[in-house]
Amino acid sequence: MMKISWAKDGFAARLAELRRRVTRPVGFAGLAACAAFLLTGCSVASTVPSTAAVAPGAGSVPGRLPIDQAALQAAVETAADQMMVPGALVLVRTPQGTYRAVVGTTELGAQTPPAGDTHFRIASNTKTMTAALIVLLAQDGKLKFSDPVSKYVPGVPNGEHITLADLLKMRSGLYGYTGAPEMAAAMDADLAKVWTPQEVLDIAFKRPPNFAPNTDYEYSNTNYALLGLVAEKVGGRPLAEQFTDRLYAPLGLRQTSLPAATDDTLPQPFSRGYMYGGTAYALVDDPYPADMQAAIRAGTLKPIDYTNQNPSYATAAGGAISTADDLAKWIDGLVSGKVLNADFQQQWRDSLQAEDPATPDGQQYGYGISYQRFAPNAAMYYHGGELPGFNSFMGHDVDNDVTVVIWTNLTVSPEGKTTAQALLPIVLDEIYGLDLVPAPTPTR
Repeated sequence: MMKISWAKDGFAARLAELRRRVTRPVGFAGLAACAAFLLTGCSVASTVPSTAAVAPGAGSVPGRLPIDQAALQAAVETAADQMMVPGALVLVRTPQGTYRAVVGTTELGAQTPPAGDTHFRIASNTKTMTAALIVLLAQDGKLKFSDPVSKYVPGVPNGEHITLADLLKMRSGLYGYTGAPEMAAAMDADLAKVWTPQEVLDIAFKRPPNFAPNTDYEYSNTNYALLGLVAEKVGGRPLAEQFTDRLYAPLGLRQTSLPAATDDTLPQPFSRGYMYGGTAYALVDDPYPADMQAAIRAGTLKPIDYTNQNPSYATAAGGAISTADDLAKWIDGLVSGKVLNADFQQQWRDSLQAEDPATPDGQQYGYGISYQRFAPNAAMYYHGGELPGFNSFMGHDVDNDVTVVIWTNLTVSPEGKTTAQALLPIVLDEIYGLDLVPAPTPTR
């Protein structure tokens, strides 16, 4: 649920899977470099590089800037069609210009193409906002990253040993409530159900922790449900109000909101969101069985409209609504230092920690953000989101001042590909070309 799969499985492995499973049209470059771009000989510097943009042409990353707009559109159209995506939007901002690829419709049975101001559920991209608010509260001197969560929320297993930093970096060991079978069953029975944070935490706390605090990494929505409660207690106001006043308004994000627990609507204009089958196919990444895949392809199984699911089960972990235009402003502003002061911006960058100690040069996760260097002069801070009906990605390449936002209104394809994430290597191919250092396809 509400995640980018790479946040659990590793960016390199996920791209390798996409290389195997996404077919590019004849005449367009293949995906070899995109699949392998994280497996180059390039090492990740011990200190995360400055977010200052490299002037056009100053970096050594081979690429296609300026982007071929027609090639980008054709590549995205072909892939979206193969995945049976009703509608998708790709936004790429570069120093050479802004590019968009628009595919399909925001509603089945209508002809309403997606646009930069189309609202959609951004799912786990919300975590970047929850984390930023926690960092701002630390900047205010109202909390410390080393504080135990038990200082703010009672009843947390190992709570006296789990720090706020552990929650932010997905290192608490707490069971993720979205993996519980009863969670999917309850949602399938009543998509309009209003959830409280305590209800989802109760589901998590019925299970023992998966490991001791700060001994391992595991992506868990429970961490961010707790951080939402911490932010409300320390900030003294509802999370939505703090988001608006401290994050959205300063950056001019007029199309972004965290809805009330009882609100299952989206602001106009918005896209409807679809998925085949029950919520478990998003919450726990259950694969579609072969007969279900065949029925989807044959058109005998129709997608379920999840647009008006009640997102209160997500809230601080994935409940926000936004647009492609606003998400581009958000990830650029967050990475470039427009949200935090210089000291805490550096602490935000320094929070990054390898998800797998065996691959210290691989994917890192910090305070609500993933990071990967994929060439000597190209690195990306990014996050993604997945919940029933929508899939999305946002990232900013700090070295080349490139921002990428992708969203789709189908969570997973018939073959089980998370759709926006499956489009990412195609988009990166159009931006950077095939001259990234190639490497053998890794195994998962």
